[in-house]
Amino acid sequence: MMNYSDKVMEHFSNPRNVGEIENPDGLGEAGNPQCGDIMKIYLKVKDNVIEDVKFKTFGCASAIASSSMATELIKGKTVDEAWELTNTAVAEALDGLPPIKMHCSVLAEEAIHKALNDYREKQGLDVIPVKEFDHNHDSFAV
Repeated sequence: MMNYSDKVMEHFSNPRNVGEIENPDGLGEAGNPQCGDIMKIYLKVKDNVIEDVKFKTFGCASAIASSSMATELIKGKTVDEAWELTNTAVAEALDGLPPIKMHCSVLAEEAIHKALNDYREKQGLDVIPVKEFDHNHDSFAV
C-alpha cells in the first residue's frame, strides 16, 4: 500500500469544498487519460477575489486530497494570487505526495489555471497561457 501523509488521508476522508457552483464565474477542467483522474474547479469571484470555490474530482485519494487542499489555498485570495499557486505548494501543504502521485497536484494547478482563464475571458481580460502537462512523460510541454 502507498504511504500517504496524515494530511492526505484527512483531506481524502473529509474533502473541503466539494460540489458545483451554479453559473460559475470561472470553470476549469483537467484530466489525465493515463490514470483516469478528472478534476473540475468552479470559481465564484467578487471584486477580483475568489469568494467561493468548489471542485468535483473523479480519481484516487491523492487527486481528491490535492483538489481539496488547492481549493482551500486559493479561497479568499485575489485572482492574481490564486494564479501563483503551484503544484509544489499543494503537495507541500499536504506534507508531501508519493512521487508516483505528484501528477495529482499538477492536475489541481492546471484545473485552477483553466478556471482562472475562463474567468479572465468572461471579463474580457487577456488569457495567460497555461503550461500543459505532458502526462505521458510527466513533464511540462512548453
